[in-house]
Amino acid sequence: MKYMDAEGKHNPPYATGQANLLQALLRGMRVACHLLYAVLLAVVYPMLNLTARQFVMQRWSRALLDILQVRLETGGHLPPQRKQGALLVANHISWLDVYALNAVMPSSFVAKSEVRSWPLLGLLCRRAQTIFIERNTRRDTMRANGLIAERIAHGECVALFPEGTTTDGAQVRHFHSSLLQCAIDTECAVYPVAIRYHDCSGRFCNDAAFIGDMTFLQSLRRILFSHSLHATLMFLPVMSIAEKNRRTLAAQAQAAIRTTLDDLALCSGSTTQTALQQRLRRMIYGSAMTDAAMPPAPHHSEPPFQSAFSLLLSPIFKFKK
Repeated sequence: MKYMDAEGKHNPPYATGQANLLQALLRGMRVACHLLYAVLLAVVYPMLNLTARQFVMQRWSRALLDILQVRLETGGHLPPQRKQGALLVANHISWLDVYALNAVMPSSFVAKSEVRSWPLLGLLCRRAQTIFIERNTRRDTMRANGLIAERIAHGECVALFPEGTTTDGAQVRHFHSSLLQCAIDTECAVYPVAIRYHDCSGRFCNDAAFIGDMTFLQSLRRILFSHSLHATLMFLPVMSIAEKNRRTLAAQAQAAIRTTLDDLALCSGSTTQTALQQRLRRMIYGSAMTDAAMPPAPHHSEPPFQSAFSLLLSPIFKFKK
């Protein structure tokens, strides 16, 4: 299998810098323990109310990124933290996208039906109430749209990847519009999200890419050995769906995400991380705004493991919907 970077040059596994074998093994052991912990949580997760489920999902996802040493950066127009349903539409690079999004906006996800039968991950997805879809069946698409609309009506955030497959992150493929019909029907808020993986200097990095005939274990190994892996989520302004059909909505979301990723690639030329963050914030909030006028850059503190573990002991009654 050949791995190419954004410029079309050969980029073999771990080309961005390898963690040493001991570090990778320690990370792998922690991931295994964290997955076993997820299996225990999965026993009670469906019984939790919405607030508790979101809390558990966010904390578990943040902890997973911390174990993998994936640095998460967010910016743009994050959806308001209130019990109002919304639809997130993002480009798709890796299975890691799900946990990066959940670390910021806990969501229900739409996944291809094949994921249901995956070892362990399939179990976790089923218990997390993932919406599975037979992509080539029109009737099943209608069923999935109905489930998405129902989740949104109950105040949940639903995320989907309209490309229908993963890419290496260097480009954005055509957005299929079939699952966006629910946004038209419910008139919910639609937030495009641009996802990009890069190293500490902002340069494109494909260590997280889950493409071709790569297996999950091969993908996990690349991430475990990655020396510097950052994930940037740029939340774009909410889209107006007035007088739009689903195809127009899909095309506009795809164009907005593609343009943002192109701009992020240009921003990677900044010499310092602070300069990069300033350029990203100006790109989202407008070049005319002063530093004082711009909102502070989002920050997510690392979650204490004990706070999530306590939910396993007393999971249900602490939270009110």
